[in-house]
Amino acid sequence: MNAPVVIVGTGLAGYNLAREFRKLDGETPLLLITADDGRSYSKPMLSTGFGKNKEADGLSMAEPGAMADQLKAEVRTHTRISGIDPGHKRLWIGEEAVYYRDLILAWGAETIRVPVEGDATDSVFPINDLEDYARFRAAAAGKRRVLILGAGLIGCEFANDLILGGYEVDLVAPCEQVMPTLLPPAAATAVQAGLESLGARFHLGPLMTRLQRTADGLEAHLSDGQVIQCDVVVSAIGLRPRVDLAAAAGLQTGRGIIVDRELKTSHANIYALGDCAEVDGLNLLYVMPLMSCARALAQTLAGTPSAVKYGPMPITVKTPVCPLVVSPPPRGIEAIWSVEGQGADIRALCHDPAGNLLGYALTGAAVMEKLALNKALPALLA
Repeated sequence: MNAPVVIVGTGLAGYNLAREFRKLDGETPLLLITADDGRSYSKPMLSTGFGKNKEADGLSMAEPGAMADQLKAEVRTHTRISGIDPGHKRLWIGEEAVYYRDLILAWGAETIRVPVEGDATDSVFPINDLEDYARFRAAAAGKRRVLILGAGLIGCEFANDLILGGYEVDLVAPCEQVMPTLLPPAAATAVQAGLESLGARFHLGPLMTRLQRTADGLEAHLSDGQVIQCDVVVSAIGLRPRVDLAAAAGLQTGRGIIVDRELKTSHANIYALGDCAEVDGLNLLYVMPLMSCARALAQTLAGTPSAVKYGPMPITVKTPVCPLVVSPPPRGIEAIWSVEGQGADIRALCHDPAGNLLGYALTGAAVMEKLALNKALPALLA
């Protein structure tokens, strides 16, 4: 029997790779394994569900059975990999050995959790997949006050979405501005002001150290002495690529699972893409690079080795109260920011000392310039 191509993970990376592969090869056995329920959905839509008043079922695009039929594949749900044996081209599910022709790790990233004292830590909800979203919606039903831990991209998106859904929102983050790793201060100020105009309250600087139950909800104690009354807490403090099983199998890891431009790991016949992968030194947790990887890897798996290329990779942030598009400059390169505009409309451009455009952050009406600017940006991986 022919060993299948095995994809671990059925998020955007896993399912899109399977679709692209099936366009090129309709016969090779294909097995997808996932720890969740295997429904097809778009993860970026998780931070639009409250504004659209959509339950988890409303964000699901296809059940796993339908995906199996569409892909001529077997989809095993609620199944966790317990180990990888590269020498014998097999992985383990408990005591069961599953052999593979090629193995693709597309199992994503996990939410970073911080230790918090108190008797209400079970009221802190990360939202990293459709099942997380369903759990949080159930917990938030009939409630009014949401505290968000984190003021990065995901925290700000959820703040905008929850306010549109009728909730009162406080954000707590140990930073001086929103999205500190993505935005220059002027653009961050514009986004924060937009969210504040909707009613969001920011507590930048302190940490939440304790979460206690009270007679009418929860009480969040911050490291600077503030106490915030809330009903439920969203944890949006970042993601960490899942590397433990890969490292235990001897694969080379850094921030993510280290792969080359053909998405090969340090072991033959094992590849990685998506949030868990570090591609030629880049671990980009966004949709555009993921789609580029899926197309290139499908070609490789179908017999035509293909190196992935990243053009400019701008990020559109879903904060409709203050539209935002950002293309962060490469790290480690001397960069000079210039900022124009005022209020909600900021045009921040980043150049190298020779005047070449390296990146930008556009807010409000300035986002209209993104297409013209993208043409001047260098490719991330040429």
